[in-house]
Amino acid sequence: MVEPGNPAPPFTLPSGDGDTVALSDLHGRQVVLYFYPKDDTPGCTTQACDFRDSWRAIQEAGAVVLGVSPDGPASHARFAQKFQLPFPLLADEDHAVAEAYGAWGEKSMYGRTYMGIIRSTVIIDGEGIVSHVFPGVRPKGHAAKVLAALRE
Repeated sequence: MVEPGNPAPPFTLPSGDGDTVALSDLHGRQVVLYFYPKDDTPGCTTQACDFRDSWRAIQEAGAVVLGVSPDGPASHARFAQKFQLPFPLLADEDHAVAEAYGAWGEKSMYGRTYMGIIRSTVIIDGEGIVSHVFPGVRPKGHAAKVLAALRE
């Protein structure tokens, strides 16, 4: 994982709404960058809806929320529409951004080992420096922890 105090790796990714989002375009604002495995799956839906329900408070704290997964823009658009997500979901189809942030790694399920997204969140300050890292996130209630960190 990236470390607090270090510059955040730059990125430019397509979103589900047809735009392209670059970290450099968000200079001056805190960024909540959360990595999740797959659109419209139980844990990922819980996490996205948690951020949706905290979105206004996160905005009031001066931050933007960006979700990142290997799913493509069309999948993100369906997921965002289905659950009325008010923030961009970014398509990291080659998982290069997840790798740069340390959110891509070995996982195991039902005795099978594979590579995938490690559910995690990074807060980047307005100067592009990593301020907080949340590795191994549990979806339910995570947005409240992020909001508390933003308000520190």
